[in-house]
Amino acid sequence: MSDFTTRPEIRGTFGVVTSTHWLASSVGFGILEKGGNAFDAAVATAFVLQIVEPHLNGPAGDMPAILHSAETGETTVLCAQGVSPAAATIAAYIEQGLTLVPGSGLLATVVPGAFDGWLMMLRDHGTMSLREVLQPAIDYARDGHPVLPRVAATIADLREFFEAEWPTSAAVWAPGGEAPEPNALFKNPDLARTYDKLASVAETAEGDRIAQIDAARAEWREGFVAEAIFDYLKDANVMDVSEEKHSAILAPSDMAAWRATYEETLTLNYHGWTVHKTHAWSQGPVMLQALSILKNIDLGAMDPNGADFVHTVIEAMKLAYADREAYYGDPDFSEIPMDHLLSDAYGAERARMIGDSASTEQRPGRVPGFEHLADAYVARSKQDFGVSGVAAQEPTMAHLTEKRGDTVHLDVIDRWGNMVAATPSGGWLQSNPVIPGLGFPLNSRAQMFWLIDGLPSSLAPKRRPRTTLTPSFAEKDGARLAFGTPGGDQQDQWNLIWFLRFVHHGLGLQQGMDAPLFHTMHFQGSFFPREVKPGEMMMEPAFGDDVIDALRARGHVVTVSEPWAVGRMTAALREADGMLRAAATPRLMQAYAVGR
Repeated sequence: MSDFTTRPEIRGTFGVVTSTHWLASSVGFGILEKGGNAFDAAVATAFVLQIVEPHLNGPAGDMPAILHSAETGETTVLCAQGVSPAAATIAAYIEQGLTLVPGSGLLATVVPGAFDGWLMMLRDHGTMSLREVLQPAIDYARDGHPVLPRVAATIADLREFFEAEWPTSAAVWAPGGEAPEPNALFKNPDLARTYDKLASVAETAEGDRIAQIDAARAEWREGFVAEAIFDYLKDANVMDVSEEKHSAILAPSDMAAWRATYEETLTLNYHGWTVHKTHAWSQGPVMLQALSILKNIDLGAMDPNGADFVHTVIEAMKLAYADREAYYGDPDFSEIPMDHLLSDAYGAERARMIGDSASTEQRPGRVPGFEHLADAYVARSKQDFGVSGVAAQEPTMAHLTEKRGDTVHLDVIDRWGNMVAATPSGGWLQSNPVIPGLGFPLNSRAQMFWLIDGLPSSLAPKRRPRTTLTPSFAEKDGARLAFGTPGGDQQDQWNLIWFLRFVHHGLGLQQGMDAPLFHTMHFQGSFFPREVKPGEMMMEPAFGDDVIDALRARGHVVTVSEPWAVGRMTAALREADGMLRAAATPRLMQAYAVGR
């Protein structure tokens, strides 16, 4: 394999920041240069990502992060995934003639989570003031930034819909009735004022830095931000992807009562690496399940770009994702048989199910006492929800379909060894109308609930939706690795493939970013209209015709993407001796790693 990479792997000892946009990475590294730590830098990076990638995330979205503290040696999850409203019942949605939660609009909204999560990270782990980390985002929103061609294309695609149905969005994204030109200077003065006012609230609050940040958090959930949201929602009745108008059920008490939280990571040992993921309120455990299956197979003997490797990994992912659909949900409300799903015996049992040909069946495991959930998934995967022909809302390949939302990712390491891997998403410009005066829309994460009773992922009050957001962290012999990617249901597929090549084939961080990627669409999708595509997979043409033909011969239904079109990964590594490394995908020509 060639040593050539599309860009250098960043190496140094002071610090590294890598994210899905070069401006955000540069801002984050600037925070490190000013003496901030990884947590300060991550927060500043994230707020700039909300400005420069508004089609992929926003302040009213959601955010899971995995944090490693150099001081305590602890690795923890920060959960900023908002919960469903107290009035969110299956009956309330079915009474409106729905079979699925819409993929956009006000019925798809859960409590906004991202803003509170970032401020809690800053409060508990950072060193800087809210003003210091927010100011770069304020500047870019007020003074403008070069708008990404894909943002411009997304707005152009939706301009007429915005003008007809979501006029508050038209006013922000297409001021004067015109979508921005690619790379033109684009401003969001309302969002700049929102951030500036929140920073001022913190500055003028009594008490220390912690009390000041908490004052801004309170202002968000009960002050002028919440007041603007609910002043709008009390009369709003807006069109969504169901092609009907609906009103919100989110209430002021929902937003006032919610806070981001911390929890332990879920871990698995794989070839000496301890891999940390979020719990089953996300799809994070699916990567651990796939690793548990693949422990039993000699992947190191396979060509990492060959048909055997692709086939084996695809089949393992199909099995792991079938269990995701059957068994995952908010552990605060449902019993999740995670010990069984991650046991060595179960992994070995599932590995024996991988044959020479592609499976076209949905095959969740038969977990004792939970068989009804496996049966329910198989039945659900065959169900007609009566939404055929409606545009998908899946944020899987936003660079191929501009009207879909997506996600961003960032990884940060500072000179002391603090680390952050975070995957913010939701609240993108396609999800909901902009709240007047605030400059941002609400999220659409509730679409991941089912309007079917008795499932871990059934809609119910105050539950976390089973999100797709899934940052990754791994450690071995003093080395620590933070990585992740946007991509909806594909996140833990691309994460897995990159990690396997890193572990088994010695690919460097950037080599792995540049290597061709693939994924399966076999299982039931997380996003409206919850499609199932048995046996289907997508792969980049760089694998070559021989590999593609060999996979088709094994029964895979292969779609070949455009070149350099699959995956948006970033990663950062701290070696045991303190050397730092970072990389970012060349795909979309916008992700960047910065460091020294």
